[in-house]
Amino acid sequence: MPTLDFRGKQFIYSHHLTVPFRTLEVDAAKSFKSPPLDEHVRGTGPRATGDTGGNHLSLDEHVRGTGPRATDDTGGNPPSLDEDVRGTGPRATDGPGGNHLSLDEHVRGTGPRATDGPVGNHPSLDENLIIHGDNLHALKALLPKYAGKIKCVYIDPPYNTGNEGWVYNDNVNSPMMQGWLSKNSPIDVEDMERHDKWLCMMWPRLHLLRELLAEDGVIFISIDDNEVHLLRAIMDEIFDAQRIFPDGNFVGQFVWAAGRKNNARLFSNSHDYILCYLKNHEFLNQSGTTWRVRKQGLDDIYKKHAALQRKHGQDFATIEGELAAWFKGLPDGHSAKRHSDYCYVDGRGPYSSSNTSAPGGNGDRYPVIHPTTDKPCAIPAGGWRYTRQEMEALIADNRVHFGTDETSVPRRKLYLKETEYEVPYSVFYKDGQGATKRLRRLLGQPFPFPKDEEVLKPLFEAVTGPDDIILDSFAGSGTTAHAVLALNREDGGNRKFILVECEDYADTITAERVRRVMNGVDSARDATLRQGLGGSFTYCTLGGTIDEEGMLTGETLPTYENLASYIAYVATGSSVAMGRAQPTGRDAMGRAQPTDCKPERHRDWESSPTGQEDYFFGETETLRFYLIYEPDLAFLESDAAALDGNRAARIAEQCKASGKKAYVWGAHKFMSQKELTPMGITFCQLPYNIYPIMDG
Repeated sequence: MPTLDFRGKQFIYSHHLTVPFRTLEVDAAKSFKSPPLDEHVRGTGPRATGDTGGNHLSLDEHVRGTGPRATDDTGGNPPSLDEDVRGTGPRATDGPGGNHLSLDEHVRGTGPRATDGPVGNHPSLDENLIIHGDNLHALKALLPKYAGKIKCVYIDPPYNTGNEGWVYNDNVNSPMMQGWLSKNSPIDVEDMERHDKWLCMMWPRLHLLRELLAEDGVIFISIDDNEVHLLRAIMDEIFDAQRIFPDGNFVGQFVWAAGRKNNARLFSNSHDYILCYLKNHEFLNQSGTTWRVRKQGLDDIYKKHAALQRKHGQDFATIEGELAAWFKGLPDGHSAKRHSDYCYVDGRGPYSSSNTSAPGGNGDRYPVIHPTTDKPCAIPAGGWRYTRQEMEALIADNRVHFGTDETSVPRRKLYLKETEYEVPYSVFYKDGQGATKRLRRLLGQPFPFPKDEEVLKPLFEAVTGPDDIILDSFAGSGTTAHAVLALNREDGGNRKFILVECEDYADTITAERVRRVMNGVDSARDATLRQGLGGSFTYCTLGGTIDEEGMLTGETLPTYENLASYIAYVATGSSVAMGRAQPTGRDAMGRAQPTDCKPERHRDWESSPTGQEDYFFGETETLRFYLIYEPDLAFLESDAAALDGNRAARIAEQCKASGKKAYVWGAHKFMSQKELTPMGITFCQLPYNIYPIMDG
């Protein structure tokens, strides 16, 4: 397969492997849980009004996006916090004494802060997540817990128009690379190598996103003409997409027409692209998966039909006339207008009609009697596509549409209620200003070029199930979370979202939008959004690296969960979560895929497994894992942290009962490996003996 060569590729080709593992630190004060939805209905829960009274800072003081682009990001600034991509405009900064600025200081609403509704007493990494930090490091930090578990990725990276003023500063270990990157910073339209730098930024992130995807996972990427050709090239290389689906991992390229620009000099370039790739097309082929989305605009049609039915009862002719006039009066681009052929009505509701002629001709030719004139109806030129018995059954069930007299060919009724789903279209229209206006009403201030939750929701609907996880590592204003919550509310699903945002407005904009969407906003036009979509999320920041030297000295001791997850991931190439590991299995093609690990019992992973003498934390089909550890140097230096004869005997009994071998990680042991091997135990000394296991 052809590959794309670009400056710096040799230095960043494997950079994703060298990025250190960092922990995710929960910030309980910024995490959030909305009141029960019945409190919204009763009006007793705290609400966000979206009031814009009082003094507030403009978002332009946070985001200096100088060029037009359709992103849900930062006006073009890709993610970074300390080492990666830095936006150069002024950001929201910590106030006096280190207090962060809340959106309530920008938009004087009454919406609850996280302290009004924390996620219980113990926010969990198993909940919806909003992570503030460099997305390269955040993606690496997610691997131990979420590798192979993400069903859908949506990202809206910088379009690299030359107007965003972003800085690429990945900590690549090459003086030549660092010297090159330091030139022309921030990157602008005058930087003739900005495309190379953009590719260097995207390459390691795409690799990590692929590793996080489930084997049947899907990735969507928004982009425009500036980089679409280069993005296609590196995506083809990273995602092994030599051919178009179903024979390859490239599915297709959506074209989003967002409206005309009549001030354009030559022609109106008013569209963006959304690329779609699979991680492994074989999984979808084997499962026979199809993608379908609910047609947009149906609820408006049902609402209008219900109003006409209340007004006219069973007078279907009058209802049809007014419904047709309503369709005709809808503005171009209205989602319901595309379904104007559903203008007929009977007792089952709105319907359209379809051809009854036999495809290719040579259909049966038998008389069909008109119910009013009692005369034979006209027969289609190709004959009937149904047998006489099938046609009689359709007529008996009132599923044939007759014209005013026998001169019209009868047609098959297609009810809107029975045809609500369709294959996603690769070209669609959606007003590019709609999302901006809705977000401004929600937050009380504009945000540059947000993506549209009404565009993302059908994508997620098509490719995810009710319990899947959706990840967005260029989170911007939080549109992905909004779309996930709206979809869950619509179909009763329990999908989770993970957002990563590098900028300082991760709390005051990204998370605050999600708080308001969950909790409800009185100023919203949509009734559901006024009530609130419900839900909760855990807010995280990036912690320190899992550092071997720091563990030896006690300076950096990760939590039990973080260390256990890291060990399981390194050992098995997969993830672990809340006492449930995901070891490496093999698919039909011999590639690694997750298979469930069984926990011995549930426990609180925020602390050490107190009371569990043997420190079991998960198992694969052939191995059991133990971690004798507490984040306390005194414990690690004590005899209690050792693998002794009694503990080894108990572990050996457990292994014998399960027919599995054991791997035990600990600070020290009182037995030799020669004694442990016949017992089916392999001891791995912390912190150095953390490595891939080849016999599992």
